[in-house]
Amino acid sequence: MNLIKNIFFLRLLIILIIFTLDRISKVYVINFFNETQLSEVYLLEFINIYFIWNEGIAFGLLSFENNLFYNLITSLIILISLIILYLVLKNKNYLGYFFAMILGGSLGNLYDRIKYSAVPDFIDLHIGNYHWFIFNVADIFISIGVICLILDEFFNNKKQNEKI
Repeated sequence: MNLIKNIFFLRLLIILIIFTLDRISKVYVINFFNETQLSEVYLLEFINIYFIWNEGIAFGLLSFENNLFYNLITSLIILISLIILYLVLKNKNYLGYFFAMILGGSLGNLYDRIKYSAVPDFIDLHIGNYHWFIFNVADIFISIGVICLILDEFFNNKKQNEKI
């Protein structure tokens, strides 16, 4: 029982740390760009800070100017976040930590969708003139969690197939 309680609090801590890191980074970037009136900050030859408001879902996909569609997508994100919360609580093994990373990032972006009706994105990775989608800290943790789940599925399925 004590171990289950510790696992729960550790996963909750992961969610809260990710949510807090995301909020701090977004508030800092929003304030910085509002105060300086800059549009872009060059950090390194492959990374810029370029502030945009994303009204779509991951990486700006499904951006429409229709409030009904926006609210429908937001409702769907809330439902998916509740399912992920269930998976965080249900999984007693390491998979729960991957779901916790996804949930922490999801809650960060969901907070922005509700507060601002858009998600602030600002990390611009590029090689020369080829730019990846602009993203934020929450997106990093969502991506890491999903990649870990995919890798786990790939390697566990491989082990399962070897046993057959």
